[in-house]
Amino acid sequence: MVAVTSQYPFGICPQFHGNSRLLSPETDFSALNFPYRLGYSRLTLHPKGHVAEIHSLPHAGDFTGENEPTPILDAIESPMNLKNLSTKELKQLANEIRSELSFIIAKSQKPSSSSLTVVELTVAIHHVFHAPVDKILWDVAEQTYAHKLLTGRRQIMQALEKSNRRPVAAPDFESGFDPFRVGHGCNSVSAGLGMAIARDFKGKRDRVVAVINNETIMAGQVYEAMRNSGYLDSNMIVILNDSRHSLHPKVEEASKIPINAFSSTLSKLQSSKLFRRFRELAKVLTKKIGKGMYEWAAKVDEYARGMIGPPGSTLFEELGLYYIGPVDGHNIEDLVCVLNEVASLDSMGPVLVHVITKEELEVGDNQMNAVANKIMEGVSSSDTIPCGNRTYSDCFVEALISEAKRHKDIVAVHAGMGMEPSLHLLKDVFAEKFFDVGMAEQHAVTFAAGLACGGLKPFCIIPSAFLQRAYDQVVHDVDRQKVPVRFIITSAGLVGSDGPIHCGAFDIAFMSCLPNMIVMAPSDEVELSHMVATAALIDDRPVCFRYPRGALSVMEHSFSGIPIEKVGRGRILTEGKDVALLGYGSMVQNCLRAQSLLSKLGVEVTVADARFCKPLDIQLLRQLCKNHSFLVTVEEGSIGGFASHVAQFLSLDGQLDAGIKWRPITLPDNYIEQASPKEQLAVAGLTGNHIAATALSLLGRTREALLLMC
Repeated sequence: MVAVTSQYPFGICPQFHGNSRLLSPETDFSALNFPYRLGYSRLTLHPKGHVAEIHSLPHAGDFTGENEPTPILDAIESPMNLKNLSTKELKQLANEIRSELSFIIAKSQKPSSSSLTVVELTVAIHHVFHAPVDKILWDVAEQTYAHKLLTGRRQIMQALEKSNRRPVAAPDFESGFDPFRVGHGCNSVSAGLGMAIARDFKGKRDRVVAVINNETIMAGQVYEAMRNSGYLDSNMIVILNDSRHSLHPKVEEASKIPINAFSSTLSKLQSSKLFRRFRELAKVLTKKIGKGMYEWAAKVDEYARGMIGPPGSTLFEELGLYYIGPVDGHNIEDLVCVLNEVASLDSMGPVLVHVITKEELEVGDNQMNAVANKIMEGVSSSDTIPCGNRTYSDCFVEALISEAKRHKDIVAVHAGMGMEPSLHLLKDVFAEKFFDVGMAEQHAVTFAAGLACGGLKPFCIIPSAFLQRAYDQVVHDVDRQKVPVRFIITSAGLVGSDGPIHCGAFDIAFMSCLPNMIVMAPSDEVELSHMVATAALIDDRPVCFRYPRGALSVMEHSFSGIPIEKVGRGRILTEGKDVALLGYGSMVQNCLRAQSLLSKLGVEVTVADARFCKPLDIQLLRQLCKNHSFLVTVEEGSIGGFASHVAQFLSLDGQLDAGIKWRPITLPDNYIEQASPKEQLAVAGLTGNHIAATALSLLGRTREALLLMC
């Protein structure tokens, strides 16, 4: 018998019987203390005993470490190696992939359960289709882990895991097996249809497969693409990975789609050549008979398929796609059978295969689920925010809840992929006043505009990168009509391991160019609470403010927001005579760091917090130009943002002619790839050292500036 103890915050002293994975019944869960190299694959609590399956996580320096052997996966160099595998071997391969992915996800601490749900589906797709000749497109990057393992990128994934980089965001992780790079989702059907039409024009016969899921099917672009594919009638296969077991928008109110022998037989029948050719023949015959026979037969067909299929399945038929399903997404034999039939059909138009999957980890007890989450905290990455640090989102939620007590008309609208934990708290507190629309950003903006027109005070919460998808609605449905929607732009600026996919670099530029929009950014949590209070009082035009990911840097307690006395008014934090640093948003903190460095070198620095990009505080700018010979503006945004507005004013006001020397510091004009937040700021030139070096260069102290950068 082997006893295992650990030194981590929770405590458990499990006793193992030999090499068994079962904890002994005597195991005490009252004090849980898991070591940093201890992970879990499934945890289950029983009323009268404690049973858990656990496995040891390999050491960070050795990827394979104690991981289970993967003989079949080790032999896979490309999808061609899957063609001759038996059903039993395909199942074993799926188990090996799941084992490896579970380990990678545990090490990276990224929420990638969607990769585990599609393991069998991925194996079946590569067994049936011939990538890269056949085009396989994935709507969500997190679903592609298994796909990348099977397409010769296992070693790259191992190298990325060792460096704590996120595989789906790495530029060197793409290959010829990825015909279209995935980003925010909902683009695979559109891109796939374009590839299918291009194939038809060129007389080729390759197949196009687009894999979508529950989140992306909420976006309007998917339905636009499906409708167009039904009209163009080009051969294409759309696979819906349904891990919610329902097409109903409110899962809690819908019955689960059954997966049983009958549904399996029905799916195989629907996909069979004989049935589809019989159906096509019936269409031809009823058209020849005339007298409304074709329309009558079509209604009978739709009614019969609607009665047999799951609720919502006839929607795809109305869009012009032939519906097949539901298919058990974890039964490789059924998947291969259906996909083989679908792949063999020519000139049959677009097909949708409805695949039912389930989340891999199922915890039988809420308390044990919390313990499991704590276990995962033992394996930390370099850019993971330490447990217990308050984030900007935490502060925003507290401030909005406080404002909602004073303004009963406040409601919240959220759009994007998933929600931050603090927003779940907001959802619970607001209850029916919180609207999560998923990946439907365009709808979210216009919906919020409608709420405002109805007399409510909507706060529309959308990550910066996702707001880009709704810009037309921001312009025409909100700003042009001066509708008082309050936009809360989250994940603004650099986003660490998510790289350029979720980087919020452009919102300052594209929001501040709108004529009626008030654009502001808090420098810390105190300012954030004040801006929430300010936004709640603005009822004559739209307003937006942004805040970054990450932990707060100033204080650890909440504040009661006080409306800013005058919209468009900045503030001076420290005063000096040599150089003025004008920061916007979170970059004010880096300006203060630069001021601290420069003060040690005898440079007296003024640090000002702009607060507003629009309207710009022209009095503050004139004061800074009057009292200083050098001005540096700093923002965590692209070219064309805050600095552009400053440049416009300085030039028109004659300040540049008067002799002020001005330097803007912005994000560089390129996409910054994934890294830790500190590394990304260094690459972008936005650290305190970079700002201080810029100031020293303006002062002619080039040598000292170079030393700061060493």
